[in-house]
Amino acid sequence: MTKIFIDGSQGTTGLKIYERFENRSDIELLTIDNDKRKDARERAKLINASDITFLCLPDAASIEAVSLVENDNVKILDTSTAHRTNGDWAYGFPELDKCFRDKIKTCNRIAVPGCYASGFNSIVYPLVKHGIIAPDYPLTCYAVSGYTGAGKKGIAQYEDENRSSELDSPRQYALTQQHKHLKEMQAVSVLSRTPFFAPHICDYPRGMVVSIPLFADMLNKKMSKADIQKLFAEHYDGEDFVKVRDLGYSENMIGANNFAQRDDMEIEINGNDERILITSRFDNLGKGASGAAIQCMNIALGLDEKTGLSLGE
Repeated sequence: MTKIFIDGSQGTTGLKIYERFENRSDIELLTIDNDKRKDARERAKLINASDITFLCLPDAASIEAVSLVENDNVKILDTSTAHRTNGDWAYGFPELDKCFRDKIKTCNRIAVPGCYASGFNSIVYPLVKHGIIAPDYPLTCYAVSGYTGAGKKGIAQYEDENRSSELDSPRQYALTQQHKHLKEMQAVSVLSRTPFFAPHICDYPRGMVVSIPLFADMLNKKMSKADIQKLFAEHYDGEDFVKVRDLGYSENMIGANNFAQRDDMEIEINGNDERILITSRFDNLGKGASGAAIQCMNIALGLDEKTGLSLGE
């Protein structure tokens, strides 16, 4: 049995990872007493006794946890932003490229992607890799997310019966263009220009849509909407967790909560041959967080990637 320790099991992502292990007979969960959750000595003991430790902590605490590792065989899966742009770590989005999956298989340090960054990179990485856009293309990213992405405090705020009426509407944030996922978005897709990013938190629990618009006359190659769809279909061919839809899949609207409770993602190409709209839809707590973490663990252990995860058609 694989011994698993979740450092930070009381946070939103930690709780979801814990829930996913409840019915797995191949996992032995190592648990820490509540009164010792911040005890470095006790945490170190459990980290080094584990085969895999998930870090579901703030950045500084994740960095501290890594420093506690003395057992060279321990694999660390970090869900914080602390190591996502560190070249010594595997980046936990295996569908982006074969080199990503290969590194997840062999590296003992795996950084689980951020939710918004997953949607962004699922679209932008293939465009840059295949030379469709230049690294300095002026990208704009518009995104909406369910309120569970705001963590325990944000969830409590939205679920408070005496909450402010402002929470009834979508709220745009990161107004200074300093969102914590921007560095990851730029680094993973190898961009020389920082994207413009406009995220919104909305009054529904789970689900996310990340949108990237393209002007056809600014592309490096003459590409129609159908050409872009074909490129994405070929890039993600054979992948279970990223589904590229046929043109016209959504007739009028794309709902942001349709992938709630799922661990896969879908990409659609809409718009027209002059202004092309590419969207990525998924669950911010699934492929955007705990689902991605479990998928990476499965790969690292040599298991079927889909083990313990929920995929749709």
